[in-house]
This record gives sequence, C-alpha cells and structure tokens, in this order.
Amino acid sequence: MAKKDYYEVLGLQKGASDDEIKKAFRKLAIKYHPDKNQGDKEAEEKFKEINEAYQVLTDPQKKAQYDQFGTTDFNGGGAGGYGGFGGADGFDFSDLGDIFGSFFGGGFSGQGGRRPNGPERGNDMEYTITLSFEDAVFGVEKEISITRNENCEKCNGTGAKAGTSPKTCDKCHGSGQIRVQRNTPLGSFVTQTTCDKCGGKGKIITDPCGSCHGTGKVRKNRKITVKIPAGVDTGNVIPLRGHGEHGKNGGPAGDLYINLRVTPSKTFKREGFDVYIDTHLSFAKATLGTEIKVPTVDGDVKYTVPEGTQPGTRFRLKGKGIPRVNGSGRGDQYVRVIVDVPKTLNEKQRDALHLFMEASGEANEDGKKSFVDKLKHGFK
Repeated sequence: MAKKDYYEVLGLQKGASDDEIKKAFRKLAIKYHPDKNQGDKEAEEKFKEINEAYQVLTDPQKKAQYDQFGTTDFNGGGAGGYGGFGGADGFDFSDLGDIFGSFFGGGFSGQGGRRPNGPERGNDMEYTITLSFEDAVFGVEKEISITRNENCEKCNGTGAKAGTSPKTCDKCHGSGQIRVQRNTPLGSFVTQTTCDKCGGKGKIITDPCGSCHGTGKVRKNRKITVKIPAGVDTGNVIPLRGHGEHGKNGGPAGDLYINLRVTPSKTFKREGFDVYIDTHLSFAKATLGTEIKVPTVDGDVKYTVPEGTQPGTRFRLKGKGIPRVNGSGRGDQYVRVIVDVPKTLNEKQRDALHLFMEASGEANEDGKKSFVDKLKHGFK
C-alpha cells in the first residue's frame, strides 16, 4: 500500500483540503464497510485501503512526509503500523459518528446524544390570514382558531395515570440507548442504538393516563387574537412566541407564525409603501387645467391639474401612501394622467377643433369649410 497514491485511493487531487479528505472518506467508508458488504473480500480490501489513506492524510506529520517523499514506510511498518480500526494509530474515531449511525442504526461508541428525558422544545406552527387591502393599510385585530398539541392536564404531561409515575427502563437504565458490540475482520466495534424496550424514551409507563393514552399530549382548539399592525403586505410574517405546540419534559412551547396574504385593491396599485392610481382627463381639461377629486386610502382629496398637462404626467401626493410598518411616516401616492381622446365628435365639437387648428396655424387638410369660412359665407 505504501507505493499507492493515497489521494487517488480517496478519489482526490494532491493538495486536497482536510474537509475534502474527510468528505471523501465518509462517502467511501459507507460504500465499502464490511457490514454492508458481508463476504465481499474485494470490498474489505478496499475499505482497508481507504482507512489507511485517511490515517495518513489526516495526520499532519505523516501527510507532510508523504507529500514530500511519496511514502511513510521508512521502517517497513506501512502507514503508521496499520492494525484495523481497533488499533489504528492517530485515527479520529469521533469523525465517524454519522457514518456508523447510517448502517448500525445508532451512534458510534463515545458519541453523545440528546437526553431522552431532557427538556424538548415544542414544534412551531403556521397559520395564514387573508386581509382586505384596507385592513392591511390601517391595521386590524383578527381572532383565529388553531388546533395544537398541549400537555395533558390530568397527568401533567407525564403520560402516566394520576397517582403513578413512569418507571426507569431496566434495560437501558434511563439512557434510551443500548450498546451493541460487533466483531468484524477489522476489529471490534461498539455501537449505540435505540433501546428496543422503551423506544428510546428511557422510561416505561405501566399504567397509562386514560385521557392522553400515555402520550402526555392532547389535541386542543384555542382562539388567539392577533394584532396586525398598519402597513403589512403579502409575504409578511408575524411571530407569536410560545403559541406553538407545548414542549416535552418541561421544555418551552414552540412559536406560531402568522403568514399574511393581502387581497389586491380594485382602485389602488401598491408597490412597497407607495400607492399608484390613474386619473382620466379630457383633452380640454388637460389643456386648460382643472381641479379634480383624487381617491386616496384616506378618502378623496382635491388636486389642481395645471394647464398644459401632458398625457402620462405623474403627480405626487406626499404622505398619502401606506404607513411604514413599525416605522415613522408613510409612503406617497402617485397619480398618472391619462388624456382621453374622443372617438366621435358632433358638428359643434368638430367646428371648434377646426377653429383651434386655424388659430394654431395648422392647415385644414380635410377639404371641409372651417367654422370661420362658414361665418364669412353667411355674411355674404
């Protein structure tokens, strides 16, 4: 093995980082482990190779020697005296907890885990509220109804009938885990797996509570009042701390997240905290100027359109937009002018426009007599 390329064994290029080496080893260790390839001598030899390569490339001194000379075998002992997992020199067993857990069903000996009877936080919950455009602008209170898991009041969440208590599991002694020793061609392994007697809980309930049937939890319907601030929009989330499902073994409750969805307005278009609206004007009003009523989220306001306003002109109404959530001030409202061109004209309207064209020095190209011509003809 001393003449083999350790980087090549792990499928890496020379100079690979420590993280790349560990990642490659984990992948190959799972693939070629003897417990997954029982009776496969080729897989067993491959596992020995990747183990030896890993030992060398994760040991700074050995790695430096190998990178410089292409070998660590100056004493005829191979890579640090390889002797299987049980006696591997410099091998970091703590690196393999997740590897062995994948095929032994438990953690590697020496790896810590959560306490089966320790406090455990409750699950978070979500709820969606649909708001009208106006409620989103000004804020509102909504009462919602949720169903969640709560601690059983009759047994205080223990799962045991009132007057009794759960007993410590005599197989795992309350740890929720048992150790299993396995012998392989590469040495002896001690792994941890979930206790099959208590299911990993560490305790056994001999006389379960009749209300929760030993689970310690019951489903409850609760009504909660949600205060929604002014200015919210679709996609905003309001967290209600401690309103989620109850925790276990004295652990804190989870949170309730309120997702907001706002129904679009038929009048206003919202972008952030600004509001946009279109207003229609006749050609004459846009030309001569006029006073109009503009709808805003607060109600109608008067606005003076100056003479000569061009189509597409946008006016700004400062502070007439949406309140800023948990902030100061408001957005603005923008009013875009759309000039309506009439599709049909009566005789008087047509004559007035011809007169306007003549006054503007525009030629009358339709061959019809202008209003002024008609007047002259009348006098004659």
